[in-house]
Amino acid sequence: MSVKIPQSHFDLIDGPVLITLTTLMPDGQPHSTIVWCNSDGENVLVNTARGRQKDKNMSADPKVTLLALDPNDDFRYIEIRGVVDEITEVGAAEHIAELARLYMDAPAFYGHVAPADLAGKETRVIYKIRPTKVRTLGG
Repeated sequence: MSVKIPQSHFDLIDGPVLITLTTLMPDGQPHSTIVWCNSDGENVLVNTARGRQKDKNMSADPKVTLLALDPNDDFRYIEIRGVVDEITEVGAAEHIAELARLYMDAPAFYGHVAPADLAGKETRVIYKIRPTKVRTLGG
């Protein structure tokens, strides 16, 4: 069952706000990392490279939690518990470039945020996360 992200907190998902993504390690230990993300209007889109720990964790267990704290108001946040509904490489290179523009005002990810030589070495992946529970504070 899907839950809607309230309009009052979409600005925290559609950035540029750093998000904490928590996944589960193979032994069940939580693994938290800071990510860039945006949405498709219903789901949260996270981009990473194949082989990273969050990639391995989400591929093995689709349960995740996202937490965004408003950088201008410590008492405003959104927590999204969800499941990875889709994993795709299609459009992932363009998506990370879009996120680089949003978060860093950079014209591209590779060569501006990350070293240019990584462009040919990494495979980018988009994870579409469907919210199953949403908690918010502040308006």
